[in-house]
Amino acid sequence: MARPQVREDVALMAGYHSPQLDVAVRLNTNEAPEAPPAGFTAELATALGDLDWNRYPDRAALDLRADIARLESAAAGGNLDAARVFAANGSNEVLQSICLAYGGAGRTAVTFEPTYALHSHIARVCGTDVVSGERSNDFTLDMAEVERVVTTESPSITFLCSPNNPTGGVDAPEEIAAVLEMVESVDGLLVVDEAYGQFAPHSALSMVAEGRSLAVTRTFSKTWSAAALRLGYLVGPTWLIEELEKVVLPYHLDAAKQVAGRLALQFGDEMAARVAHLVEERGRVAEALDAMAVTQWPSGANYILIRPDEVAGEDVWQRLVDRGVLVRNCSSWPRLADCLRVTIGTPVENDAFLEALSSSLG
Repeated sequence: MARPQVREDVALMAGYHSPQLDVAVRLNTNEAPEAPPAGFTAELATALGDLDWNRYPDRAALDLRADIARLESAAAGGNLDAARVFAANGSNEVLQSICLAYGGAGRTAVTFEPTYALHSHIARVCGTDVVSGERSNDFTLDMAEVERVVTTESPSITFLCSPNNPTGGVDAPEEIAAVLEMVESVDGLLVVDEAYGQFAPHSALSMVAEGRSLAVTRTFSKTWSAAALRLGYLVGPTWLIEELEKVVLPYHLDAAKQVAGRLALQFGDEMAARVAHLVEERGRVAEALDAMAVTQWPSGANYILIRPDEVAGEDVWQRLVDRGVLVRNCSSWPRLADCLRVTIGTPVENDAFLEALSSSLG
């Protein structure tokens, strides 16, 4: 019996995967190094016992969206409400919904490489053409290149990642404002991915407005120690949220996820303290790396990108694994030959990484 044929463009795609190895120290997927506060898991267990499991969840997830709006209202300039928040199963489903609504056949999405691989991958899965511009040699935005690509391609969607994954750089507010002007001049949508935004010194949330074609996406996976929850959200104008609601599946956010997300937000002070501690650890690790034979790039996220100066990145990666430390090998990503990305972990994990790296560079 003949098999059905997958779409030709999908047949040529490679999946997006991170190696999952059994090692003592896992610093390859930018997860939070600690579990949520004990109070969260205790309250969640109680709340799950009270759920009406035989009933569908709130299809609009209004309570969760309202809580997220309250969380981000100050950063977004105030007066943020549920109508300007879209929640989904991780920020990746948020990105997918954007591509389903504004991408598709005959439309183009733009990225600036190197950057988060799933921006282009999800766009292609949704049938959207992808055009990639180049970042500067230091991996910051090349504004002349941005203008060239946006003006030439007239993209429906333009993706920025700030802090950029995997390089860690943070786009300046004036740069984002300038890109937004370019994108709006071709009737496009600018999406600023801030999955690591809480670790950065500033956010594009302050630029979100009803009359602007700007969306900012965030996630519970990093700051809220909830990678297992798979919950993300977008802050944008109401007209954008209304279009995203048309393409997302009915009841896509289950009741347990909505309850867990709302409970997580009650531990804001604890999580803010953890973020501050991780930023301090990032500085300590960066200082230690300065004394080693590696090149590193400034980071506003919970990871640092490095390139060994004298040993091949693939060899260093394997030596680290042999010493029980797993980092992300980025060598196959555009313009990142020999580069490795290390997540900032606990002080003990960071010390183990630094010791293993020192031994692996010889």
